[in-house]
Amino acid sequence: MPTERITFPGHNGEALAARLDLPDGPHLATALFAHCFTCGKDIPAAKRIAARLAAMGIAVLRFDFTGLGHSEGEFANTSFTSNVDDLRAACTYLNDRDMPPSLLIGHSLGGAAVLKAAADLDQIKAVATLGAPFDPGHVTHNFADALPRIKSEGAAEVSLGGRPIRIGQGFVEDVSKAALTEALGRLKAALLVMHAPKDSIVGIENASAIFMAAKHPKSFVTLDEADHLITNPDDACYAAEVIAAWLGRYLPLRAPAPPPGAPEGIVRVSEADPAGFLQDVQSGPNHHLVADEPEAYGGTNRGLTPYGFLSAGLGACTSMTIRMYARRKGWPLDHVSVDVSHDKVHAQDAETGSGDKVDTWRRAIRLEGDLSTDQCQRLLEIADKCPVHRTLERSSHVVTELI
Repeated sequence: MPTERITFPGHNGEALAARLDLPDGPHLATALFAHCFTCGKDIPAAKRIAARLAAMGIAVLRFDFTGLGHSEGEFANTSFTSNVDDLRAACTYLNDRDMPPSLLIGHSLGGAAVLKAAADLDQIKAVATLGAPFDPGHVTHNFADALPRIKSEGAAEVSLGGRPIRIGQGFVEDVSKAALTEALGRLKAALLVMHAPKDSIVGIENASAIFMAAKHPKSFVTLDEADHLITNPDDACYAAEVIAAWLGRYLPLRAPAPPPGAPEGIVRVSEADPAGFLQDVQSGPNHHLVADEPEAYGGTNRGLTPYGFLSAGLGACTSMTIRMYARRKGWPLDHVSVDVSHDKVHAQDAETGSGDKVDTWRRAIRLEGDLSTDQCQRLLEIADKCPVHRTLERSSHVVTELI
């Protein structure tokens, strides 16, 4: 996944630090991601969601709001309104790059900000929120004991998530008045509300209020056991995959077909989570899968193993070859299924004590229908003419180059 480090002017002209995660293949859409209160663009949930969406053809711009992360400015001088204006500035930057965003994604207070911003951005076709508060002023409960000091002194340093951060009275007053009801009523985009029932920071009732205030089309998806910061990689991947699948109902995500006679495209495999073994497998513009290893081998078991893909290829090709032959012959074949297992076995012709092994695939083929014994036997013979079968049985060459 290519990633660009960029800066662009925020609401008051100060430079905001951002990352633009780009698809390896066709660029089908652009999303703008707004992070949670006092967090940043590089929190694990934002990185994982952006990576998963990029693997599906959706470029994602994630940035630090003014005064946070690597962005310029003083957070104590910002407000909820300035966050919304930073979002609009990010939208302008993408428009100027000829990558107009059509999707806004917001996490926690960032979710409230994208709802506020989207109501005035006609180009936005879809909005997704994760753990968003219905009342943006809800965030002040995180530093409730410091509110009197902030009011009397104009600003005060508080500890949030173990980090000191300076909160100004202007932020407190602005966020306390930032109602979303009117903006939700004017929202012209499709809405996806995602929330965890056990979210202890922003209660599930916030999701209900957002959902009820919005007009259709709107959808609600639970994040089940996820915590507020979506720290579990499985939850972040699930959220990204749901967003991408849901988005296909509202945006033309399907890439143009290749020209007639063009060869089958490249299969690209890239790491999805460097901490484990999860891989994104992209075959041309339209097909996305994941590969992984079992937990016992350090993986997360979220996809087929590499040998599992080889077995799947053999099984699929076998079934297709049998069906093709039976269809051409007009035989009454109702259904085909192929069970494939793979193992390493000692080579019969290896020298004694060498320990050499060969790969053995075993196929168990089931044929259903009013077929004669001769027809069944012929279809088993045809199975051996499956192209993948022939590829596995003959010698192969792998040519490698460093790019």
